[in-house]
Amino acid sequence: MRIKLLVLALLALAGAGPAAAQVNQSLDIAIPEAPNIVRVGAADQLIYELHLTNFSSLPLRLDRLSIAGDKDAPLKSYAGDELAKATGLVGPAGADARIIPPGRRAVLYINAPIAAASTPRSISHSLTLGKIGGDGASFTLSGGAATPETIALPRLSPPLRGGPWVAVYEPGMERGHRRVFYATEGSATLPGRFAIDWMKVDANGKLSSGDADIPANYHGFGAEVLAVADGTIVALRDDMPDPATRSGRTNPSIADASGNYVMLDIGDGRIATYEHLKLGAPVAVGDRVKAGQVVGFLGFTGQASAPHLHFHLADRASILGAEGQPYVLTSLVSLGQYPSIEAFGRGEKWPAKATETVRDSFPPPNLVVRFPGE
Repeated sequence: MRIKLLVLALLALAGAGPAAAQVNQSLDIAIPEAPNIVRVGAADQLIYELHLTNFSSLPLRLDRLSIAGDKDAPLKSYAGDELAKATGLVGPAGADARIIPPGRRAVLYINAPIAAASTPRSISHSLTLGKIGGDGASFTLSGGAATPETIALPRLSPPLRGGPWVAVYEPGMERGHRRVFYATEGSATLPGRFAIDWMKVDANGKLSSGDADIPANYHGFGAEVLAVADGTIVALRDDMPDPATRSGRTNPSIADASGNYVMLDIGDGRIATYEHLKLGAPVAVGDRVKAGQVVGFLGFTGQASAPHLHFHLADRASILGAEGQPYVLTSLVSLGQYPSIEAFGRGEKWPAKATETVRDSFPPPNLVVRFPGE
């Protein structure tokens, strides 16, 4: 779904000249994919991308974004550092992520908590911007109306067994899955919008025992990867050998970055995608599988810093030419959570908490979980 509005705003200041008029009339606001409302942990979040393209001859600075729901009820406002962290500039980044140079596009990655009682049927946006150069005046634009998706999200079984597994991702990470667009098939898509890298740790947060340069020493290496729903295998790759060492792995091209993979069509235009698998797939294209059936083994093929399972749901059977889709996992046991992806990367011991069974939810960033089985 593509919702697009070219904003033709009135002059912000009475008596402003032609240059100011051009600036105020030259910001394109677009929402390429309809917003989703996803239960993340115990709270709902409004998740989507707001694209802003500067067609003027002057740089524009984002000062404030306000998101409103039905009857202009406020949902979320971004300003200052929070706004800067939510903004990504397409192409080379500047010193201030909020400044959009002429001819450039900024993407605002929205992950906004909302109260269940105030779930919006529609949303709109108000943007306050400053002109860099010219008269330097600020002005406000409204636009980007959209209707969040209301269809029930797919309920998926776990892709792995046992644990502890860490749901490694970070929505605000500059080069994380959430923020990496690809235009390999003539249209920019965001396949990793809801991608998770599942990595197995021990009670002390260690990924491996023994020599960490040997993939086979990693706790998750070789783990059985499971079908998350009944479906049909529609694509796979199974020709990349597993590197004997991490240090000896060659840097793959973008065509090989996903390593060995399996794609499972679970119906309703949804494709479960598993990447970085070991050589030796136990399934073939055309096979019908049941939820919980083994479809592969966790490996270290493709572009990966360590053995892990990359999993995401897509709207078509294309590794890079698909839009990432939301889902919830039917059941997991929450064991703890890293305070940040950096803490996980440093190999710190994960902060344990009282175990809790969580149902029909998308895992929060860097949650430590145990799945049924083993």
